[in-house]
Amino acid sequence: MAEGGAADLDTQRGEVAALLKTQLRKGDTWYLVDSHWFKQWKKYVGFDSWDKYQMGDQNVYPGPVDNSGLLTSDGDVLAIKEHLIDELDYILIPTEGWNKLVSWYPLMEGQEPISRKVVEQGMFVKHCKVEVYLTELKLCEDRNMDNVVTRRFSKADTIDTIEKEMRKLFSIPDEKETRLWNKYMSNTFEPLNKPDSTIQDAGLYQGQVLVIEQKNEDGSWPRGSSAPNVKNSSYSLPSYHPYNSYECSEGRQSERAGLCGLSNLGNTCFMNSALQCLSNVPPLTEYFLKDKYNDELNEDNPLGMKGEIAKAYAEITKQSWSGKYSYVTPRPFKTQVGRFAPQFSGYQQQDSHELLAFLLDGLHEDLNRIRKKPYILLKDAEGRPDKVVAEEAWENHIKRNDSIIVDIFHGLFKSTLVCPVCAKVSVTFDPFCYLTLPLPMKKERTLEVYLVRLDPLAKPTQYKLTVPKVGYISDLCTSLSTLSGVPAEKMIVTDIYNHRFHRIFATNENLSSIMERDDIYVFEVAVNRLEDTDHVVIPVHLREKYKQSGYNHTSTPLFGQPFLITVSRTLSEDKLYNMLLLHLWWVTHTLITNLTVCEQDFEKHESMDYKPQKKAFFKLKDCIELFTTKEKLGAEDPWYCPNCKEHQQATKKLDLWSLPPVLVVHLKRFSYSRYMRDKLDSLVDFPLSDMEMSEFLIDPNAGPCRYDLIAVSNHYGGMGGGHYTAYAKNKDDNKWYNFDDSSVSPANEDQIVSKAAYVLFYQRQDTVKGTGYFNLDREEEEEEEVEEEEEEEEEENRAGKEERKSVASSQGASASVQSDEEDVNDNVTMKTK
Repeated sequence: MAEGGAADLDTQRGEVAALLKTQLRKGDTWYLVDSHWFKQWKKYVGFDSWDKYQMGDQNVYPGPVDNSGLLTSDGDVLAIKEHLIDELDYILIPTEGWNKLVSWYPLMEGQEPISRKVVEQGMFVKHCKVEVYLTELKLCEDRNMDNVVTRRFSKADTIDTIEKEMRKLFSIPDEKETRLWNKYMSNTFEPLNKPDSTIQDAGLYQGQVLVIEQKNEDGSWPRGSSAPNVKNSSYSLPSYHPYNSYECSEGRQSERAGLCGLSNLGNTCFMNSALQCLSNVPPLTEYFLKDKYNDELNEDNPLGMKGEIAKAYAEITKQSWSGKYSYVTPRPFKTQVGRFAPQFSGYQQQDSHELLAFLLDGLHEDLNRIRKKPYILLKDAEGRPDKVVAEEAWENHIKRNDSIIVDIFHGLFKSTLVCPVCAKVSVTFDPFCYLTLPLPMKKERTLEVYLVRLDPLAKPTQYKLTVPKVGYISDLCTSLSTLSGVPAEKMIVTDIYNHRFHRIFATNENLSSIMERDDIYVFEVAVNRLEDTDHVVIPVHLREKYKQSGYNHTSTPLFGQPFLITVSRTLSEDKLYNMLLLHLWWVTHTLITNLTVCEQDFEKHESMDYKPQKKAFFKLKDCIELFTTKEKLGAEDPWYCPNCKEHQQATKKLDLWSLPPVLVVHLKRFSYSRYMRDKLDSLVDFPLSDMEMSEFLIDPNAGPCRYDLIAVSNHYGGMGGGHYTAYAKNKDDNKWYNFDDSSVSPANEDQIVSKAAYVLFYQRQDTVKGTGYFNLDREEEEEEEVEEEEEEEEEENRAGKEERKSVASSQGASASVQSDEEDVNDNVTMKTK
């Protein structure tokens, strides 16, 4: 039996391991468990054979299930923290697994289980997901809309569920007939009259205000049978049109074309930013405004969206450029996106670049001129000239992918891989739709650690260390040794969590395994841990004394700060006991004097006042140069060498062969790894006009390649949240504007370059309107030429006819005169005779 008294460790390990593989099913309940506690449990039961302490006994009892790391205080109640990430911050456990865990380890006193439902997202593509974050709605009565009550609901909850909750909140009798309304910021209302519709289906979003209305005693409704100022709704009006409810602008059409905001549906600023940028790509917008897309809709493409994305995008583009509206509500467009991309179906903040990538791909497949894609066998260069291989790659690409998106946004990379073992060189040319450029990151990071001296009476000291971003635990020890004077070889680095050693690091482990929220304690030990084999380091935890006979001592709570003690392998039990007493005396002394031990009584080293200098800015060209720099593939992402017949960590180099008419540049500001999340807010200085890209093109026949900026998607804030806006240059008046959801305002050029810039849109100068570069322009010019030729031909025909008539008339008159003369002559002759 396990020390917890419920099941042996092998049983625990086996049962939970099997249950973690449970498939998500709609309606099931899953539970969140703090990843710190869960990792401690895994070590206790030997879940991962490779994940062992480097010294001492790993089987430290994890204690009660503790989710405190996931919770934050929200008034008098505990609420789940925002922006938590699956696997990194928490583990999801199915109901049966949770019940087993809490039968073996009680839940921490004062905490409630964090249970969440599995919901199904998407309409065509079904996608099950544990709904970690519920939707917060604001509820009020029609008669008193100032009294707002906030409640959280699952996206799977129905309108009927909400109505019942509101009836209870506002003490509405069962016999009273009620109606529910969406209330928008513009003081417009939308009826919710499908009780079986879910929150997701109804499009309700975070912070949405819902109003409940009671029928009057005389049978009338306070808001009237057809309430004034009510938005048309797909739920109640058969004549519903997605864009019936836009507010009109008082400006003339020529003054408002394209200067149309997009209202925020609830954390949809990322979508609005992306749409405004695409809307200000002139050739794409003209393509939709002139209905060219109708002739190229590919509704049968299995890789497409049945033409629905293209039609929804066309509709919103036409509304934005009609000049009639100050803003529009893009709810139908978002609904269509959610049907085909479930990750965008909810109302949580998303990434504008990820939406752009989906939208460009979706539009391409919906408008692909290729109806049946041929199978093409890709070839390596095998020593052939770049020009030949590049042309072959592009021709193969066009055989399967031919659309307005390809015309405007697609370019060509050259990818070179070299095997480090056999020196095999592989060259391929690959199409791209946008450039994702890395930012020149700092090669160092700062870490805050606590140094615990050998002297048990010395307080821990907090240091701020500068360490390599890609380094090892040994680098941390070296940095700390420089500041403290303690030899690096006499340091042991640990992660302490919940009064226990969560992890004891080996010196050759990566620094990336230390997360920002970890409490890192470095212990000074009495011996050289690398060379001394006569001593052993023992981890010691402090546990409260059990008070009742028969009470299992291993389940009593831990307290204080654990510590390491170095002892000789031949040390007697008495001497070990005395050494422990010396350490415990300090703990007891601290408790008696009412000081808090350990997670607060420490000294600060002067290094804590150090603020690392940030480079003022980088240039966009620095990012491009970094993008084209040779790199070695990671061990987790090797290349299969066809010569060695094995996966190798090859060197890889990307080069630009050809660039598209509109170049989309994605600045890689967000950095994700297993252990770290970060946003790089460095200023990237990018040109607004005349950006010369020919120096980065390896095609010797490329020629000049100049670009002008036309749009920018901005992100303000940190990871997992923040706000998106857009700057864009209007194609008609050539002026810059700031698009902030439903608000549109003029912008100065000196505002455009900022730390918030995230996705940049550049248009090549030789592709501006009137150059005839795009198919759209060429078709129009060809049509005009045909019309002119026809008109000229008709004119010539008319002129010819007139001339022939004239000639014919002249000839007729001459003949007539001649005939008359002949008649006269004949008469004269006859008379003479």
